[in-house]
Amino acid sequence: MAKKLNMPLSREKIERLKAGDFVLLSGTIIGARDAAHKRIISAIKNDEKLPFEPQGQIIFYVGPSPTPEGKPSGSIGPTTSARMDEMTEPLLARGLLATIGKGARSEKLKDLLKKYKAVYFIAPGGVAAYLAEKVKKINVAAYADLGPEAVFFIEVKELPLFVAYDINGGDIFKQRAII
Repeated sequence: MAKKLNMPLSREKIERLKAGDFVLLSGTIIGARDAAHKRIISAIKNDEKLPFEPQGQIIFYVGPSPTPEGKPSGSIGPTTSARMDEMTEPLLARGLLATIGKGARSEKLKDLLKKYKAVYFIAPGGVAAYLAEKVKKINVAAYADLGPEAVFFIEVKELPLFVAYDINGGDIFKQRAII
């Protein structure tokens, strides 16, 4: 049974989630990949204004494809998350409550999620066109010069996700399937 989760997030909403839970996420989330993360971390280090307030947010590691005419979004498949591991703590420290991507992450990142009481979701890979159907609106929020690596505001309705790591250290990649 899917758990419905609506933005904005709160600790109370995510502390009920367990690794392996299936979630349908609705609301506006942040889209950002490697190049945007580098600029965001630089802004944090230089005490500059960020393009969004991290408190209670989710960052989806995604670089959307161009939007076809008549559609709200192009394909939006998740990118490999481990590349962002070294850039995640400054955002968690500012209240980021979740990230979305694909693949396992480092032990250090898992420890940071426990420390900051945040979660990591995985989106199904290989179904980027299907995931685009869950997008109601997408807009460039910052760093437009980065093209698909810009920061985006993405409004989603029932985006299908799995909880990969919960706030207590639960890990979907280490759980055994029950047959």
